[in-house]
Amino acid sequence: MTARRLLRTRKVRTRKAAASAAAVTAALVLAACGTDGGDSSGHAGHGSAPATSSPSAERGEHNAADVAFAQGMIPHHRQAVDMADMAAERASAKEVKELAAAIRKAQDPEIRTMSGWLTSWGEQVPGEDASADHSGHGDGASGMMTEQEMEQLEKSSGKAFDTAFLKLMIKHHQGAVAMARTEQAKGSYQPAKDMAGDIIASQSAEITRMNKLLGTG
Repeated sequence: MTARRLLRTRKVRTRKAAASAAAVTAALVLAACGTDGGDSSGHAGHGSAPATSSPSAERGEHNAADVAFAQGMIPHHRQAVDMADMAAERASAKEVKELAAAIRKAQDPEIRTMSGWLTSWGEQVPGEDASADHSGHGDGASGMMTEQEMEQLEKSSGKAFDTAFLKLMIKHHQGAVAMARTEQAKGSYQPAKDMAGDIIASQSAEITRMNKLLGTG
């Protein structure tokens, strides 16, 4: 009887020990889960976001010169397009009409591209009346036409228009080339610098072409 009681006592103790061990294990598991949750939230708060390029980083690829280039060239291009539209109706020489069409074809897409840059940078896009504002006083450095020059051009036609258009557009192009050279020297946004290079090449060639049409080149 004593041996049986001893065996039963050992079995009861073994069961209690097993139950106690199970309880401890469960407590540890629960504690570990709670700790993991705290760690994960901690990591999420500190290091979950990888160091990748953000919109602000992308905006940082440009500088003030790039913004000035786009904001200055947009109204400049718009005025050239306005002049080209006049040529479609008022020019008499086929070469002048073809040149005007080429100017519009090249500069319209560039206006849209530069407007997109400014929007993505969070900068102001010049309004449609910006070219009119500039033409009110003219800008010798940029080659912008004055309001009076634009009015005189609009009132002319035939050969008189051709001559005035070519002379004014040469001045206009020279201003654009100067602005583009500034962008190449001071800008940091590569697409803008590339466009500046295209403007220098295309408009320099057009200046040569217009001087030939005037008989001065």
